[in-house]
Amino acid sequence: MAEGLKLYNTLTRSKVDFTPIDPKNVRMYVCGPTVYDFAHIGNARPVIVFDVLYRLLRHIYGENHVTYARNITDVDDKINARALRDFPELPLNEAIAKVTQKTADQFNADVAALGNLPPTIEPRATDNIQQMIDIIKTLIAKGHAYVAEGEVLFDTRSMAAYGQLSKRNLDEQQAGARIAVEAHKKHPGDFVLWKLSSHNEPGWESPWGRGRPGWHIECSAMSKRYLGEVFDIHGGGLDLIFPHHENEIAQSCCANDTSVMANVWMHNGFVQVEGRKMSKSDGNFFTINELLDTENFGGRKWPGEVLRLAMLMTHYREPIDFSVKRLEEAERLIAKWPTGGTDDAAPDQTVLDALADDLNTVAAVQALHALASAANSDPSKLPAFVASAALLGLTQKKADVSDDLSAAIDALVEMRLEMLKTKNFAEADKIRNDLLAKGIQLKDSKNKDTGERLTTWEVKR
Repeated sequence: MAEGLKLYNTLTRSKVDFTPIDPKNVRMYVCGPTVYDFAHIGNARPVIVFDVLYRLLRHIYGENHVTYARNITDVDDKINARALRDFPELPLNEAIAKVTQKTADQFNADVAALGNLPPTIEPRATDNIQQMIDIIKTLIAKGHAYVAEGEVLFDTRSMAAYGQLSKRNLDEQQAGARIAVEAHKKHPGDFVLWKLSSHNEPGWESPWGRGRPGWHIECSAMSKRYLGEVFDIHGGGLDLIFPHHENEIAQSCCANDTSVMANVWMHNGFVQVEGRKMSKSDGNFFTINELLDTENFGGRKWPGEVLRLAMLMTHYREPIDFSVKRLEEAERLIAKWPTGGTDDAAPDQTVLDALADDLNTVAAVQALHALASAANSDPSKLPAFVASAALLGLTQKKADVSDDLSAAIDALVEMRLEMLKTKNFAEADKIRNDLLAKGIQLKDSKNKDTGERLTTWEVKR
């Protein structure tokens, strides 16, 4: 057991002792991808950072006592544009479904290859529209939101504590505004909760007309539904502090009459590539998939564990320069580590203490490397090394599947086969994707003699 978990809280700008609201159900929410394009290496950093925290929390409080929600944003103007570009021949809703399904599947496959566990819950924005509408209704009723020109807007002046996360003053925001404020807004900082949809945009019926949600309300709705009005940890990239996380806090606290939305807010630093900000025009923009499967970076493909270790060699709050040199350094380290063994032993205390100090993965990797050197000459040290590496997600531990779980998976596979026979492809795809999110990958083939579809499955953790 680590001495005591300390985490840096962006809300207080200080490192604090972590005390869960309920030790039997530690709850963490992390903003996930907007599924309009393949995830890039910058997107990989929060996934890896909060996967390490998830693993540490499971170690401290027990695997069945941690709930980790990471959402998928599948309604967004960028998705609409991509759908129109890629599938112009299809009705928009069908085109959007194709884009979001393909991109979400690729995201899950890519982050699994980087050694990440699937979250406990992976809610989709489009499955939580009613929850968003309910929060907006509450905000209007309590005087925190108003309807103007078909939009519902949050009234930032209605919340005295607005700006508490980013430490931005509303007057300073107004004074520094460089663009004209829309005439229908009461104040420059007011933001959209609900906007009307045209006939060629996705939309849902609401008290304010057929429309779609603003970005920020999505996470307020999903976190409340699955984790409660106040939960333990909210994470994401540094770029989300303002406006996204600031506006989440405003919506949630004002709707729920709470002083906080989450007790601890954590943010990882930015990622540069070869010393420069990532940019497609500069040719240094790389998706996770490209790094894993092509030779576009450094003239070779990179294993998932090398990409992961390269990320963990910098503290999560510091900026990181992702470079070929860094990947080669990570690869050299891994090459010196022993192979084989089980992780039945407890992780090394030095590794645990490093992670308990605000996820100090730099110190943890150093301790792990020292443990590897010891294990190379003393086999009795191997189990502690394997367990410590697994805590960092640097070994692929095959999950044990109980007979009951195996039978349940087999039943879902059979159900999916029946749906495919009746051409109910949407439900069949949903079963496949739900299993994939839980670390179970389906593989389709055909019986050589009869041509009948066969499906097998395997654990991909």
